[in-house]
Amino acid sequence: MPGDAVRTSKFLSLVLRHQPEKIGISLDEAGWVGVDELLAACARHGVTITRGELDELVAASDKQRFAFNDDRTRIRANQGHSVQVELGYAQADPPAVLFHGTPTKFLDAIRREGLKKMQRHHVHLSPTRETAEKVGQRRGQEVVLTIDARRMHADGITFYRTPNDVWLVDAVPAEYITFRETVDDQT
Repeated sequence: MPGDAVRTSKFLSLVLRHQPEKIGISLDEAGWVGVDELLAACARHGVTITRGELDELVAASDKQRFAFNDDRTRIRANQGHSVQVELGYAQADPPAVLFHGTPTKFLDAIRREGLKKMQRHHVHLSPTRETAEKVGQRRGQEVVLTIDARRMHADGITFYRTPNDVWLVDAVPAEYITFRETVDDQT
């Protein structure tokens, strides 16, 4: 995405996942807000986005962070909220393995405590190593952890799958994680 689109996407992530009050909007219980309401609130706060730009951003996003409702009058973030919402995703049977990208600085804590959702509603897992690498790179030297999703599911842990193919769980205990030190070690 071009630089302006990246900045706009980050701003929308902030207000649709974490701080809707920053621009004076309220999300409904499922995280939706009217598109017209969102665009007007953004403009009032110095971030002018046209409907065409919003449509393009939602369609072109490689991570598919946002979704429109069926008649395209409402928008929400697909996952990653720290504000209380109920996204309504159905339980799903995961593939045998999933991946989680994280900065190496968190490895000691993850070895002790597993993956925790922290301020978010769920731990996010990726279906491919490549996607997990991109996620982990955002905050420093990354490592990709391999998650034994099949065993977790067999042991009764519930998984949800978002429309943009992110897998969600409440936590990943350390016993289900295969650790490698750096991405370079994984080739």
